[in-house]
Amino acid sequence: MAKYLLLKHYRGDHEIAPGGLVPMDQWTPEEVRAHIDFMVAVAQDFKERGEFVGEQALTPEGTFVRYDGAGRPPVTDGPFAETKDLIAGFMIIDVDSEERAYEAAAQLSAAPGPGGEPICEWIEVRPVLGQLPTVTE
Repeated sequence: MAKYLLLKHYRGDHEIAPGGLVPMDQWTPEEVRAHIDFMVAVAQDFKERGEFVGEQALTPEGTFVRYDGAGRPPVTDGPFAETKDLIAGFMIIDVDSEERAYEAAAQLSAAPGPGGEPICEWIEVRPVLGQLPTVTE
């Protein structure tokens, strides 16, 4: 078994909507509920398979902070692409193969959006680092 992080991406090139996906804050309450219900059902399916580790949706707020020596850390809201503009949420799964991780990601990608149509959302599949490599001299 290997753990994978499935990152749900906001991207403007979703195949179902001309000009990209309409932001969720512009969906009807019913469309939002259908999307969330779908995500809960997928998580339940992964739990029943013994693959589910955890998940969380993210708010659109976010700030970059870094260590910059003594004193107050620099805080910025750009000018680079920020995860708050890219990452909608994540799920961690523990599966038998990379192929299964891709299947799970495709399942998440089919979440419904406006009009109940699958949003064909990009899901980034990232292996979770397991045991650290051994350093020999």
